[in-house]
Amino acid sequence: MTHATNTDRKPPATVLSARPAYTDGYGEVLAGLGSAALADAMGRTHRHRAHTLPLVSPDPTRPLFGPAVTMAYTPWRDDVPQGSETFADFFYEAVGPDPAGKVLVLSSGGYAQASHAGGTKLSRVANHRMAGVLADGRLRDFDQLRGQDFATWCQGETARWGGDTVMPYAANTTVEFAGVTIVPGDYIFCDAAGALVIPARSLSRVLETAWAVDAEDARFVQQIRAEANPLAVRAM
Repeated sequence: MTHATNTDRKPPATVLSARPAYTDGYGEVLAGLGSAALADAMGRTHRHRAHTLPLVSPDPTRPLFGPAVTMAYTPWRDDVPQGSETFADFFYEAVGPDPAGKVLVLSSGGYAQASHAGGTKLSRVANHRMAGVLADGRLRDFDQLRGQDFATWCQGETARWGGDTVMPYAANTTVEFAGVTIVPGDYIFCDAAGALVIPARSLSRVLETAWAVDAEDARFVQQIRAEANPLAVRAM
């Protein structure tokens, strides 16, 4: 795949109205939670690693939530069939016939510092009312992405095109993302503290546990406010 052949062969989709980053009816449930409570809840529910370190966003005030669809990247080669396919080919295979509310996950392909996409290609995310993008690589065009009505989190911004470094290789397959396994259908939550990957079958349990964690923390805060300084008491 070269820069000249990395063009879109599918017609542009009709632009639909914007949708919030929170989807699937969990917006109100998640509104008071953050990644820390969810990470604690995942730790009480599962034993595997489910969190990433903090990522970068064009708008870090905008959290991301939704079920994952994945595009697996690999180092670029010019002698495999995937090298002649486009981002659009893999995008439409990944998102399927009902993309609204989903999170597009891009794996690193071993090059987390290379560009995996930019504002132009990712405008499809807005066109199809997806929740947003989670990329284990850099993205281009932060100014353009900041103006879109979806959440974007990645490893940082870059100016250079990365199509001669990495390429999409497969759609809707299990991927490694910053040390975490993401299976299509997993729920992704990401804010400024990092991303959480929640198995779909565990979502309700994890959310209930996260609210319990929040309630415990609130009680601890009240106890701490009421506690006396033991050194001050001894000095009396």
